[in-house]
Amino acid sequence: MSEVYEFLCIRCPKGCRLRVVVDGDDIAVTGYECLEGKKYGEEEVRNPKRMVTSTVRILGAKYPRLPVRTAEPVPKDRILDVIAALRGVVVRAPVRRGQVIVENVAGTGVDVIAERDMEAVG
Repeated sequence: MSEVYEFLCIRCPKGCRLRVVVDGDDIAVTGYECLEGKKYGEEEVRNPKRMVTSTVRILGAKYPRLPVRTAEPVPKDRILDVIAALRGVVVRAPVRRGQVIVENVAGTGVDVIAERDMEAVG
């Protein structure tokens, strides 16, 4: 028996409406306008992933919070683990955009990086 999924592709601004039919190991994706959409449809039914964005505390900077994100998408079912791992993280300024803040966050194999420069003040 086939399973049918319909969702909006989030890989580019077009927002294609995808229809994905899964029949055992076979996956058929329709509705995409680019190969990224096809790939997204296949991944979304087999192993959905998302980028995680958040903030961590920073000391010695103009602002008290540093925006951070995962360097790559993480499995959707691990998002809450990533958020929990970021609680209590404190860094000291200066920090550079792209600097690794947490390595291998929550055992996902993905690093958390800074999203902006933060100069030291004081």
